[in-house]
Amino acid sequence: MLVRLHDGTTVDAEVRGTGPTLLLPVDPTPVEGPRADELRQWGNGPALGRNLIDGLADAFRVVAFDYEGRVLAEPKPDTLTADAITADILAVADAAGAERFAFYGYSWTAVSGLQLAARTDRLTALAMGGWPPLGAPYAGMLRVTTATHELARHPPAPREPTGNAWADAEFTLSEPQTRQFVTLYLSLRDFDERATLTTVTCPRLCLVGGADTITYDERWGDVTIDLAEPVRAHRAELETLGWEVHVLEGLDHMAAMQAERVLPILRPFLEAALL
Repeated sequence: MLVRLHDGTTVDAEVRGTGPTLLLPVDPTPVEGPRADELRQWGNGPALGRNLIDGLADAFRVVAFDYEGRVLAEPKPDTLTADAITADILAVADAAGAERFAFYGYSWTAVSGLQLAARTDRLTALAMGGWPPLGAPYAGMLRVTTATHELARHPPAPREPTGNAWADAEFTLSEPQTRQFVTLYLSLRDFDERATLTTVTCPRLCLVGGADTITYDERWGDVTIDLAEPVRAHRAELETLGWEVHVLEGLDHMAAMQAERVLPILRPFLEAALL
């Protein structure tokens, strides 16, 4: 099922299972070959999307769409704002015939899920992984994405490895690919988290790795992005507001997103909220 996005490009959405609808912005097709080996080196599963779908489709109607893959393949450097992303997700829901639906996103698609929840009353449940609902580092991510965009415009010369995987990673993103994420975080400069959290009332879940901290060197903005500490610091407030909160101790950003970590938390949450 092809869905037209805000800039006229399309994304393929795959529907599996029956029951309450869950929108899942993941790639349903396992990655193979050298790219799969590269993902494993970073601690990512080449069949992450498929494993999530298979773990949920017996109880829910899962609508899977590789939104991240599409924006990387067909960048939206001037238009990837929070409003545009919300419009794209709603377009997927409309194409799937889902007036009401749940949503799970991880990392920047979790950012997108919170923005979606702030802009529509169609959500039956919101699950966010790898991004804190309160105290999130929006300013830090603007610095990182701005620095990344500069690297794309002026590729760095090779240098000696430092032992930090993030610092030593080979830079392969293009100028349009990186600029679209600057556009996204610019659109979030004035986002009022606390005001939004008082208006979003559907069942809500937050999960984050307890070791989800990345320190970027000067090439990437000389900033530390700590996604675990805001969740710990605001856990009591989030739970008072009705959030279910999980901190997966010892896990970093990649480890905490794997299906074997997520499904034992996400599935019971969705069952309680939707079934």
